[in-house]
Amino acid sequence: MARESILKTLDEGQILEGVVKNITEYGAFIDLGGIDGLLHITDMSWGRVSHPSELFVIGDKAKVMVLKFEREKEQVSLGLKQITPDPWSDIDTKYPVSSKVEGKVVSITDYGAFIELEKGVEGLVHVSEMSWNKRIRHASKIVAIGDKVEAIVLSLKKEERKISLGMKQIEPNPWSLAEEKYQKGTVVSGKVRNTTDFGIFVTLEDGIEGLIHISDISWSQKVKDASPIYKKGQKIESMVLNVDKENERLSLGLKQLTKDPWEHIEENFKIGSEVKAKIVKITNFGAFAELDDGIEGLIHVSELGEGKVDEPKDVVKVGEEVTVKIIKIDVENRKIALTLVTS
Repeated sequence: MARESILKTLDEGQILEGVVKNITEYGAFIDLGGIDGLLHITDMSWGRVSHPSELFVIGDKAKVMVLKFEREKEQVSLGLKQITPDPWSDIDTKYPVSSKVEGKVVSITDYGAFIELEKGVEGLVHVSEMSWNKRIRHASKIVAIGDKVEAIVLSLKKEERKISLGMKQIEPNPWSLAEEKYQKGTVVSGKVRNTTDFGIFVTLEDGIEGLIHISDISWSQKVKDASPIYKKGQKIESMVLNVDKENERLSLGLKQLTKDPWEHIEENFKIGSEVKAKIVKITNFGAFAELDDGIEGLIHVSELGEGKVDEPKDVVKVGEEVTVKIIKIDVENRKIALTLVTS
């Protein structure tokens, strides 16, 4: 009789008390007094539930709401969270955009971390919003499950039940003070983060790095690859050349720490004078020789001997010290022409 009675009176929206009869991965079966109803895991709590056993054991009493009743099939869908108010109903009042919030890390993915602000309300901190340092590739480098964190509400989509949070916004953007802190001409210290074929990336502080372009490494030498000279983690001093706050770019220079030897080149090297030099590079059109102050000059193949020279390497060797005569100085193009002095 109890079963027939419950079937007659059962209706959607009713709140009943039952007993947990069975637990599965997807929910719990509740005995309502002669008929079983399914309390699906998604209807147990407004919050995150990994397994029904987190909330129930067999034999527990449970107050539930009838969500759906198919009388012909005698199938009953039940809800527990529906008895309490939906925490998203006034979400825009509780967590307005730009407000500061606190929560607990409940899930970590490749792209970010989910923060529980209260039961049933989670926000996502995308990995790009965790630190002003742009090189963080995984959220686990910053947070762990269970961590309590502070964040700023960046956006709120009530209908989609989505909140975007930012952790880095708790601290000021280091680039907002970059122009004051790193004024043009300032000598700064940092660590080499990476070297490329076009320059050296130097980390000055968390979130701020600058680029030493390959053309700003040396006044006199043509550096084609910085990696053999500068290694990752190496401490390095450089000079601030330019700060672009809007695009978050900072240009640095190494050669600017010393005077440009070409400024007084014609005072230090006279046309017609003979000087000692060291062969540093040999090409098919001649040999480059290093003078004082790291200045390099070219001994054209036609200036390597009195007769015709087919192979410059047959006349001079890299590392060899020779005597050369300066025959031309082109200050504008930073070129010196030399001739080999033979005994």
